[in-house]
Amino acid sequence: MLQKIKESAEFLQKKTNNQPKVGIILGTGLGGLVNEIDIKHSISYKDIPNFPLSTVEGHSGRLIFGNLGGKGVVAMQGRFHFYEGYPMDKVTFPVRVMKLLGIENLVVSNASGGVNPDYEVGDLMILSDHINLIPNPLIGENIAELGPRFPDMSEPYCRDLISKAESIAKANNLPLQKGVYVALTGPTLETPAEYNHMRIIGGDTVGMSTAPEVIVARHMNIPCFAMSVITDLGVPGKIQKVTHEEIQKVSEVAEPKLTLIIKELIESI
Repeated sequence: MLQKIKESAEFLQKKTNNQPKVGIILGTGLGGLVNEIDIKHSISYKDIPNFPLSTVEGHSGRLIFGNLGGKGVVAMQGRFHFYEGYPMDKVTFPVRVMKLLGIENLVVSNASGGVNPDYEVGDLMILSDHINLIPNPLIGENIAELGPRFPDMSEPYCRDLISKAESIAKANNLPLQKGVYVALTGPTLETPAEYNHMRIIGGDTVGMSTAPEVIVARHMNIPCFAMSVITDLGVPGKIQKVTHEEIQKVSEVAEPKLTLIIKELIESI
């Protein structure tokens, strides 16, 4: 696995001659941040050695190199999920590659379902913590060159980056939620009983991504920041049938607010 990571990183370094400082993972319907990037290189996943392919509608499947907020960035326009059938080392493979490319911070976005009764559709939530119920991506042989066998997870999301994002939102009069994200395998959306269970165990939102990438990033000692767009509600009395297309539409409406916060956050790093 380490050899494949190095092969991908070396290919991208030769192709781009870039050393990005910030890695970005863009989730469902949130790819518009790319429009804010001064793009130097755009490379399809299918052209990168050892890279998996994104199969989800709304995930473009490109790696973008450029500048955003005065910083060199590499952005995943489309991520990978366990429910697509990929093993966890493939789901998190791009984060490993970004580390070898030189990133010093990871910024992640996603769409999620709110189980906190105080949340509404369209809200933005900063992840303060997560509960990972997807198989842990570090199961298996540990690659000591990348990180320790038993990495600490007492601060999965960087408190300094969270504080900066909160200040940016306040300065721009953008209301924010802050809470715990529960990562599930999918691809089914949750039953009412499952939503209730997630709330009981301490969750504020549920989704099918993010935690694996963050676990791998923290394994490599990369500070992380993540935000969710609340696209539907798993709250008793507010649960409705929802489609992936509807989730995308809500994400797209919330996207300008999320884009503003992330752009200014990267400027402040």
